[in-house]
Amino acid sequence: MDARELAVSAEYRVAIEAGDDWREAIEAATAEAAVAAAWFTGVGTVRDADVWHYDPDAEEHRAVQFDEPLSVAACMGEVSVTDGKPDARPYAVLTRPSGQAVGGYLNAAVAVEGQVHLRGFEDPFDRRRGP
Repeated sequence: MDARELAVSAEYRVAIEAGDDWREAIEAATAEAAVAAAWFTGVGTVRDADVWHYDPDAEEHRAVQFDEPLSVAACMGEVSVTDGKPDARPYAVLTRPSGQAVGGYLNAAVAVEGQVHLRGFEDPFDRRRGP
């Protein structure tokens, strides 16, 4: 295990607007804030979601498309900066009007609306090795 204290540079409320790509909006907010790394949580509504699942046997991600409106019941993840560009890793639980939940790595989704709480850190971290 590798655990380190991270200094928080600032915290932000990010309003994701209709038509924005959910993941790209988080990356844009991180770039605008010029933070080295971030952690986020969020809620909202999306449509046309591209959700990935990792298949450890095949060692690859498999995509599932949801061409319908879905509530973002919970979304969390981290942002690291690679080659000067933010790279968000959002994991989400999405719900249908019936209450059925689907989830996974939210590669892309068109926002209907959303709010994200973004905590920026002063120091970068490598997601493969921890803080």
